[in-house]
Amino acid sequence: MKRIVLSVLVLSLVFTVQAQDQPKEKPGKFNRRHSRENTERIRLSEEQRAKFKTLHEDFRKQLDELKKNDNITVKEWRSKMENLRKDQRDKFQSLLTTDQKQQIEKSKAERKSRMEARSKEGFDRMKDRLKLSDDQVEKMKKNREDMMSKMKSLKENKDMDQMKRKEAMKDLMKERKEKLKSILTEDQMKQLKEKGKRKHHRVKI
Repeated sequence: MKRIVLSVLVLSLVFTVQAQDQPKEKPGKFNRRHSRENTERIRLSEEQRAKFKTLHEDFRKQLDELKKNDNITVKEWRSKMENLRKDQRDKFQSLLTTDQKQQIEKSKAERKSRMEARSKEGFDRMKDRLKLSDDQVEKMKKNREDMMSKMKSLKENKDMDQMKRKEAMKDLMKERKEKLKSILTEDQMKQLKEKGKRKHHRVKI
C-alpha cells in the first residue's frame, strides 16, 4: 500500500511539471487508477522509490519551515514557494531514466488525445441537444479556447495576490456568460441553464 501511495505521489509531481501547458487538468487532482497505470508503465526501481521518498520528506520539512516564517511578505512567500516546488520537480525528474521520461511523454500525449476526443464528443452532444449551427459551434469552441488561455495566464501571474486572482476569475466567468449570450439564442441559453441546474442537483443528492 505504501508503495502505491509513494508511486502516485511521484507521478503526480512528475506529470505536474510535464503538463503545465495543459489547463484542463489541475495539479494535485490525480486519478488513482491513471496513476497506477503509469506507475506500472515507467517501472520505478526500489532505489528510485527510496530516493523519491527521501526527496518528498525533505520537501515537506522545507515547506513546514516556510509556512512558519512570518517575517516575509506575501510576494516573497510565493516566490520562495514556487522556487521550492520547481527545485523539487527538477530533482524528481533527474532521478528518472531516459526511457521513463519517454514513457511519461507518451502517456501525456495519449492523455491529451483522450481529452480532445472527450471535448469533441461534448460539443457534438451539445450541438445535437441545442440544435446548434456549425457557426455557433465554432464560435463556442473559440470562446472556450480564449477563456482557457486567459485562465492559464491568470494562474501563472505570480505578481497577482489571491483575492485579485479570484476577482479576475469571476470577471472571466461573467465575460464567458456574456459571450455565450451573443452566440446562443434565448431558447438555447434556457436549455443550457436547465441542464446546468439538473447537473448541480444530481451532484447535491
